[in-house]
Amino acid sequence: MKIAILSRNARLYSTQRLVDVARERGHVVRVLDPLRCYVRIAPGEVKIRYKGKTLHDIDAAIPRIGTSSTFYGTAVLRQLEMMGVYTPNSSDAVLRARDKLRCLQILAAKGLDMPVTVFGDNPDDTTDVLDMLGEPPHVIKLNEGSQGTGVVLAEKRSASQSVVEAFRGLYANFLVQEFIAEAKGSDLRCFVVGGHVVAAMQRDAVPGEFRANLHRGGTAVAAKLTADEQHIAVNAAQALGLGIAGVDLLRSNRGPLVLEVNASPGLEGIEAATGVNVSEHIIKHLERHAGRAAKRSKESGNRAK
Repeated sequence: MKIAILSRNARLYSTQRLVDVARERGHVVRVLDPLRCYVRIAPGEVKIRYKGKTLHDIDAAIPRIGTSSTFYGTAVLRQLEMMGVYTPNSSDAVLRARDKLRCLQILAAKGLDMPVTVFGDNPDDTTDVLDMLGEPPHVIKLNEGSQGTGVVLAEKRSASQSVVEAFRGLYANFLVQEFIAEAKGSDLRCFVVGGHVVAAMQRDAVPGEFRANLHRGGTAVAAKLTADEQHIAVNAAQALGLGIAGVDLLRSNRGPLVLEVNASPGLEGIEAATGVNVSEHIIKHLERHAGRAAKRSKESGNRAK
């Protein structure tokens, strides 16, 4: 099977692990910088080129698209989909997950519980918007932030209003959520592949910090999920159409809450914390889906000869 990994940096841990495991299992793998891909769009023609050469005969693509290249990266992924390339995370699914507000709206429509969230655009409505949420602390976060960036904890009402005004002054899109105090700075990262949680870790924030992201200095250990937590994690990934996802949950007094769903979850932290070969689970998932399609295509070609 021929696999393309869309990644800006071939030396990143997650990208390199996928390359190594895929090659160990006998596949041909190529890392493509999505920003170096370019396409021709015309009726009845689907073409994509990379560094001067036409891309063809790709069986599967794994998107590792960062937030800074979401628009262009998903356009390239969409072109590959139009060429019949299998991807566990479609361009539309990546876009749904990358937009936090859209993601939460979809999850809420599916009945999945989450921290209560509000948003509003007009400064004249700020007081009423915060009233809809309730008393602080409030968590204010940028709509397209990642790895804990653009996330602020406001412990007083005046602080919430100040942060909201500051974000508006930057013309940033943001949302405001209730603070789940009983989580005590911890969350669960559930790694979902093909409708199953293959690994899970508990992340704990450093003292004085409420964000448990490993990029913020948090620590991680393997976690044992309840059946309810596994069910919610899988349902969240499926609601967004993601075959591969990192689903973050909070343990609250009213049960597990979906905090966020990541379409390009990192592998380093969870493989180190759990000892699970998550990369192999991903490649096996491609084999089960793209591999069958590639085999049928090959058999059809042989019969035609």
